[in-house]
Amino acid sequence: MRHKFGYRKLNKTSEHRKALFKNMLNSLIKYEQITTTLPKAKELKPQIDKVITLGKKNNLQSKKNLFRDLQSKTSVDKLSKILSQRYEKRKGGYCRVIRSGYRYGDDAPMAIIELVDRDPLAKKVDIKKKAPDTSKTESNIKNKITEPKVKSKK
Repeated sequence: MRHKFGYRKLNKTSEHRKALFKNMLNSLIKYEQITTTLPKAKELKPQIDKVITLGKKNNLQSKKNLFRDLQSKTSVDKLSKILSQRYEKRKGGYCRVIRSGYRYGDDAPMAIIELVDRDPLAKKVDIKKKAPDTSKTESNIKNKITEPKVKSKK
């Protein structure tokens, strides 16, 4: 039985654990799906549910509390504007943990934690589209090919 065990310590100091979960919360809010180890995912699930519930209140005090916990203005804005609208009628259970096998290096159990009804395009937020390179034109390429290379004597 697990009596009097509040949470998993994950073999980390308290400051490291707080920073780890703050970063994981911000990543989960930004990308709406992350891959991590199973114990970390199980510990993150109640935290993201509490954060989304706090974001649904949509008043100044809840935004201050969210910023205190997340320390990211973009995450707080996305929670209060987008995710609170999405989960307006849902009373809880905003995310799911899916087991995804074992990691190659150390055989640790891995899991995918994702928001329910997530936006599939949220994973591609940071990917920039390639623009055609205009600095290299055909004339520049031809000039480089036709010019003979001259060695300087020193």
